Formats: sequence, C-alpha cells, structure tokens
Amino acid sequence: MSFNTSSRQLSKTDEAPEDVPSQEVTPLDAPAPRDTVQTSEAETPEVSAAEAKAPETEAPEAKAPEAEAPEAKAPEAEAAEAKAPEAPETETPEATTDPEPKAPEAKDPEPETPEAEASQTETSQTGASETETPETESPEAEAPDADAPEGEVEAPEQAAAAPDPAVSDADTPTAPRPRRWRRVWGGWREKYPVAARVLAWTTTAVALAVVVVALLMPTQADKVRLAAFVRLPVEAIFGAALLIVLPRKPRIAVAAFAGLGLGALTVVNFLDIGFNEYLGRGFNVVLDWSLFSDAQGYLQDTFGKGGALGIAALAVTLVIAVLALTTLSVIRLGNLAARHTETATRTTLVLAIAWVTCAALGVQYAAGIPIASEHTMQALQFKAEQVQRTLQDEAEFAKIAKKDNFANTPPDQLLTGLRGKDMMITFIESYGRSAIEDPVMAPGVDATLTAENKKLTDAGFAAKSGWLTSATYGGSSWLGHSTFMSGLWISNQQRYRTVTAGERLTLPGAFKKTGAWDTVGVMPGVQKAWPEQNFYGIDKLYDSHKLGYKGPKFSWSTMPDQYALTAFERLVHSKKHDKPLMSTIILTSSHQPWAPIPELVPQDQVGDGSIYNAIEKAGKKPADIITDSTKSKQEYGKSIQYSVSSLINYLVKYGNKNTVLIFLGDHQPIARVSGNHASRDVPVSIVAKDPKVLDKIAAWNWADGLQPKQDTPVWKMNAFRDRFLTAYGSTPAP
Repeated sequence: MSFNTSSRQLSKTDEAPEDVPSQEVTPLDAPAPRDTVQTSEAETPEVSAAEAKAPETEAPEAKAPEAEAPEAKAPEAEAAEAKAPEAPETETPEATTDPEPKAPEAKDPEPETPEAEASQTETSQTGASETETPETESPEAEAPDADAPEGEVEAPEQAAAAPDPAVSDADTPTAPRPRRWRRVWGGWREKYPVAARVLAWTTTAVALAVVVVALLMPTQADKVRLAAFVRLPVEAIFGAALLIVLPRKPRIAVAAFAGLGLGALTVVNFLDIGFNEYLGRGFNVVLDWSLFSDAQGYLQDTFGKGGALGIAALAVTLVIAVLALTTLSVIRLGNLAARHTETATRTTLVLAIAWVTCAALGVQYAAGIPIASEHTMQALQFKAEQVQRTLQDEAEFAKIAKKDNFANTPPDQLLTGLRGKDMMITFIESYGRSAIEDPVMAPGVDATLTAENKKLTDAGFAAKSGWLTSATYGGSSWLGHSTFMSGLWISNQQRYRTVTAGERLTLPGAFKKTGAWDTVGVMPGVQKAWPEQNFYGIDKLYDSHKLGYKGPKFSWSTMPDQYALTAFERLVHSKKHDKPLMSTIILTSSHQPWAPIPELVPQDQVGDGSIYNAIEKAGKKPADIITDSTKSKQEYGKSIQYSVSSLINYLVKYGNKNTVLIFLGDHQPIARVSGNHASRDVPVSIVAKDPKVLDKIAAWNWADGLQPKQDTPVWKMNAFRDRFLTAYGSTPAP
C-alpha cells in the first residue's frame, strides 16, 4: 500500500490496515483529525530524544514490524493523537511545502481530507522552522520505532525540543546562516540607521562620480577643467539601460566586465596625459610599452634607486586601485538600478531624451565642450584606429626605408666639397625653439648666443642657422638623432627598430663610405651595449665608460658637457691621424630634470672630473624644481646656456681652419617647459672658418650667426641629409 507523505514524517506512526475503517469521513463540528502518518515533533507521542538518534543500522529493523502488524498499533496511535495538543502554527511566508515522497512500504493509498492536508502542511512548515537537521543524518532515520511502549508519550514541550530524526537534508529547506560580516553590518545598520543611510548615499555618490569622471576624462592636462565633467555621457545611458533589464547574475558579470574596461581606459587616459605632457603625443598601446624601462632608468638616475622603486610601487598600486574602484562602482550602480527599476528606468529615459536633444541642437558649455558627450566611444575608436595605423605603418615604412637616393653613389662622388675637413656633428639635448623664443628662457639664452657668436667671430669663424622640425618631442632623443642622420622620418620605436636593422646610408656612414674620414662617436649618455654603432657607421665609440670620468653624475647626465668635450680632445682629436675625423658627439647636460646643473671651470682644472663633486653637491635637487613650471623653465634655460657655451669654448680653443661644426637640438623640452601645443622646431647651425663651406648653403636662406630668425625657413628634420649631401657635392644614385 502506498501513500503520500509530507517533508516531515512522524517517528512512530502505523499504517491503517485494509480492513480498518477509513478516517476520511469527519463530522463538520468535530476537530480536524490528525494524520496518523504526518505530524510535527510536538505531536509525536512515543519517541524519545534518545530513540530519535538511533543509529542508521537500526532503521531497517524498525520498518519490519510496522509493515507486518499495523493493526495492533493503529488504535494506540489514535489514542496518542487524541491526548497530544496541537502545536502552535509557526508558518512563515517564505516556507513552502515540498512534494510529498511516497513511502515504499505502503500498499494502498490512504485518502485524506482537506483538513488533514492543511494540517500536514502546517506541521511540515512548523518543523522546518524549529529544527535544524544535522547533515550526517540519513534517510534511514525516518523509520518509526515499532517497539516503543505506549506509555512513553512525551510532553508537547519535550517533543518540540527534541530533534526530528525523520527529516533529512533533502526534505528540509534549511535557510543558510548569514555570514559574519553581514550579521555585523546588519546589526550596525539597525543600531545606527541614520549613519547607515548617509554612508550608503555617500558611497553611491562616490561610485557615480567615479564612473562619470572615468567616462569624461580628457587626455591632455590643459583640458582638465570642471566643464569637461559636467556633461551627459551617452555610454552611461546605454550602460544603465542594459543593466536594468539584465537578470542578477548576468548583470553582475556585465557590470564587472564594464568596470574593468572602464578602469583600463582610465589608466590609458592617465598615460595619454603623461605622454602629452612629456612627449607631445598620446600613448601608443602597440609601441610605447618598451619606454617604461627607459622611464625607470630616468627615475633612478634622478631620484635614486629607492625613490625609483617607490614611484614604481605607487604607480602599480594606483593602477590596481583604479581598476578595483571602477569595477565596484559600476556593480554598485547596477545593483541600485535593479532594486529601483521603475525610478532607474524613468531617469534613464529622461537622460536619453536630454542627450538626443542636446546632440541635435549642438548645445555646448564652451567651444569644443558639447553637453551631449561621446568621449569614451571616440577615445576607443581613436585607439582602435591608432592600432590599425601602427600595424599598417610598419609594412609601409619598411618599403620606404629601402628607397635611398644616395644608396648607390660611388664613394668618390660623395661629399666632395668637404674633403680634408674635420667634421663634428653635435646634438645638444632638448635644445628647442622655445629656448630662443619663450619670454622666461629667451633673455638668458639669446644673450648667451649673442656672446658666443661674438667669440666665434673674433676667432675667425662664421655661422648660419635655421630651423628643423624634429620627429620627436620632449624625449626619445634617439628618434631625433636617427631622423637627422638617416633622412627618414623616425617618429616611433617600430620605425627606429626597422631602420636600424637595415643598411640605410647615414651621414656618418656617408663619410665612412668615402674612405676619406675616420668616424668616431662620443656619447656619454650611452651606458650599456649600443648595437646601433654599426648602423650609423661609427668606427670607434667612446661611451660613458670609456671617457675616464671620475666625478659625480648630474641627475640623468653621466658627466658635464665640458668634461665630455675635454675628454674628446684628449683621447681623440689631439692625436695624430692619417685622415680627417668625422665625429658624432651627443651632449647631455641639458637633459631634464635640469638640476643640478654643472658650471664652467678653467680648462686646465677639468682633470678627471673630480672637481665637479663640490659643484654637484651645491646645486639644486630635482625635487626643488620638477613640479614648478617657472623654476623648470629657468633651470632649463641655464642648462642650454651651459651646453652652448661649453661647445663654443671648445671650438674656439681647439678648432682650426679645417674644422666644420654642425650642431642642433634633438627635440623640444617637455610641455611643462616649452608650453602647451608648442612647435617641434629645433635650431640648427653650421659653423666654419672656411667661407667656402658656408657659401655652398647660401641658397638655404639661413640666418647669419647662431640664432635663427622667426622667418627663417623651417624644414622637416629628415630633409636635412639629402640637402646636405647634395650641397656638398654628392651625386644622387638610387
């Protein structure tokens, strides 16, 4: 015989035999009958707590008597039910009645009245709320104790307090215990409701501010102003609409993904601001990762190893914090919108209508700041296009680099107008147009150029000067060097790797190819292996380790320019040579951060550089000027004056009638010094005693002296190589 049972079973209940009259007919005025099978712990008459905890192995034995002699127990069960009072109802709204499993021992279903079914439901719910079933109990514990004596009927209170052995984990909907932090937070919130509400609203406001700022952040420091953030970002409107309609789990997943993406975009925006500030361009997500090692080296040289590690650790911490903050903010706002769906839907709709209206009418706070913003979408589109352009540029530039107008020119047809001359090509670090024209720096620099030009004139030299537009700005000096000497526009690291891996004819390489010059390089800024030496055509290289310097570093610069030029004279120029020299010299004292700055010392006191110890200690520290734009400009101007004076003093003292000097800047200084949106122009000068040298470039219309004029022609830096080779007798032969 089979019958249905509720999720809780009575521990001592027998089936009614087939010949016992059915209990399904009940007088209307009589109390609702108890189901002889389904009762709560309070209705269990004959099961003690010890018996309820009977081991699992006894369960099968308890079932056998029940099936064999149900007739003997049914009257006793009825008597027990009549004596047991009804347990109070403790039904909760959340409780639900599980489907009633069928007992395998039963043979025939026993009809039940509606009242009995209701009683079963209440009993099941009451037991579920009052008793927690240990996870170690097994279904065998459901078997009633057939041998329990009739007299052992527990009181209702005892029955209610005893654990119900007839309930298994599978049958009992047990509510999970709240986590500790939730209980603590819930208690604090109930104890301080006002503070909890204030904290909740503050957290929501911060989350909203984080998302809005991340969506509207400009990529240039000069555009960071309040009006830029008081706009309607269309991305936020679409995102809110999506999060409102998503179910809980997909909503959280989408919000987390969107928050991480927004955090990554924020980090890239910060990089854009930094790169625009220092290099005059945004961050290239394909090529610029390699620059971080150079930045770390610069920080170490400027602030020491400990300072560099501290800055790097702070940067990593900020990146993690930004990613976590944006992610948590988006998730919180998404959950808030889901809890208040109606309000969130109305608000999103109103904002969408406002955005469309402002976009259609072109409403703006100020020129270039529309209220209806698409900033993030435009930024993503720009980055995607930048990646595409970068990948395309690599293939296109490789083809351009193979075309060289002088690649096949015979050696005897190269540089015929300079045979017998000692050539010097000298780069002055960060020597840009701003040094000559900026009102803060120009007075001192212009006075120095005027004074040094007079020295040259008195020594029999003459000079002509012009402007070149550098391929880089604020840093990456090697891009400027390679652009000037290769005749190719080397504006990024990929182009630099491509050209230096090839056999492009450079200016030093052209002199070397003739066989009429020895080529040397003096590069105090090179502190490790430099494979580009072969590409440039330099026979012998004097780097920072080969110049014999024993003095202190001046921030990034390994040695003062005066010492580097003195070492060049001692180690190279003063020696006897079978051929004239073609020298490439890179001066570094004007490299940022422009503190401390060396001072000129008597030439006979330069020695091994030890004299500079006292000068370095007495100089300014980088921290004194690095955050102050005006101080940085002043110190930058002084560094340019020092470098130019060191070079001209060397030329006047050691130059002769065959000396030809070309000197120029490699790029403008950073935006904090050169100014926002400054040009990329740098001055370039050619100095010689032989008037024929300058006569050959008369058609260039360069200005006389060391200072180019405002209306002096401006060329792109990569145009210099071909014009120079042509002016001095080289025959083009692609």
